Amino acid sequence: MPNYQRLALPRIGQLAQTYARGAVWSGSTTQDVKFTPLSKRIARQLYYRARTWDAATRTRGKHGGIIGRPGVSVLHSMIFDFLNSKTGRLDPSYEGLAKKTGYSRATVAVALRRLRDAGIITWLRRCIAGMRDGKFVLAQERNAYAILTETSWKGYRAPLTVPTEPTVPEPGTWGDHPALLTALAQAQADQAIGLSQAAVIATLESDPSDSLAAALARMGRGLTARSDRKN
Repeated sequence: MPNYQRLALPRIGQLAQTYARGAVWSGSTTQDVKFTPLSKRIARQLYYRARTWDAATRTRGKHGGIIGRPGVSVLHSMIFDFLNSKTGRLDPSYEGLAKKTGYSRATVAVALRRLRDAGIITWLRRCIAGMRDGKFVLAQERNAYAILTETSWKGYRAPLTVPTEPTVPEPGTWGDHPALLTALAQAQADQAIGLSQAAVIATLESDPSDSLAAALARMGRGLTARSDRKN
């Protein structure tokens, strides 16, 4: 197992748990969360493998596999729209994910639970303490999320076609990385499985060195902006 897979695990540490009936979710913490950086390259790999896993577990008569189509779309948005690869910060709101994916808030909530149950993501509930009308109160904050690696995925088996790891890793890495699809090819694949236009555009923009993909992304954003103005 390549060593780089350990880099994506969250460093949450010793967290003070707070409980306030009727104010915040049980188990919410007021402590700062220490996110772990996750490179864009590894994040893209994890998304592609999760999507492939979902496709491999589909059953006849049902939409999607172990994750489901909304789950794949939500994971794509988390990685390509909200993840700060340098700091590892990942704390989108349900509303933000709903807007990016085109699904309802309720559908996003179900998709997040399926991703968590599959071991692909985990989250920590957060809250902040303050005073209101002279009383001590707790207010719910957005959840802090972490994208987990395949070692945490429940029931995951790597495809037999995955390239074997070379003896010598790439310079500056903790392990060899399998070849990725180009941004254009990935966007075409995302469009084929029904992801939103915003998600496809985000994929096109994921590789600034791909001039054709970047041009198509600009064109897509321009068409979206024009459509919004008309509406």
